[in-house]
Amino acid sequence: MLERLKYIMIRKIFKKKQSNGKIQEFIKKYKIPREYLSINRKSISRGVFIGLFWAFVPMPMQMLAVLAITPFLKFNVPIAITMVWLSNPITMPFMYYIEYQTGNFLLGNASLENIELSLDWFSSNWDKIITPLYIGTIPYSLGVSSIVYFLINKLWIDSVHKEKSHRKKRFLKFKK
Repeated sequence: MLERLKYIMIRKIFKKKQSNGKIQEFIKKYKIPREYLSINRKSISRGVFIGLFWAFVPMPMQMLAVLAITPFLKFNVPIAITMVWLSNPITMPFMYYIEYQTGNFLLGNASLENIELSLDWFSSNWDKIITPLYIGTIPYSLGVSSIVYFLINKLWIDSVHKEKSHRKKRFLKFKK
């Protein structure tokens, strides 16, 4: 039993969800292109990349940005939208503060003192905040999303190899 659990990877979980008849009905009913809901290594990893990329960009309506690029790229849209939710009202202040500080470091600027979480403070200091914030966004938006993209690809490929190896061992054991 433990050995069987060892081979259950994220790929298998996604594949089980794909075989659900409700998803197929949903696709037919709303005439959604299949590639926007497909579950394969490329689609999932691209969806995670795109979702994380937009999650780190400080802007309103990040989910609409994901939807805006769907005609140009094929990826799993629900996964991308889910990844965007990593930047939420709880995590945003921390993410944006780190991006702001990173931007100041990259630009060689000193960061502002006495930072307050108020609309008055932000409106009076907006011109000093915006450039370092967006410059600091670049390494996180591109860097983190790229690392996770390659990590998912690697784990998916390893999962396939482990499953093939496990099947081969079972076949050889059965053959004896």
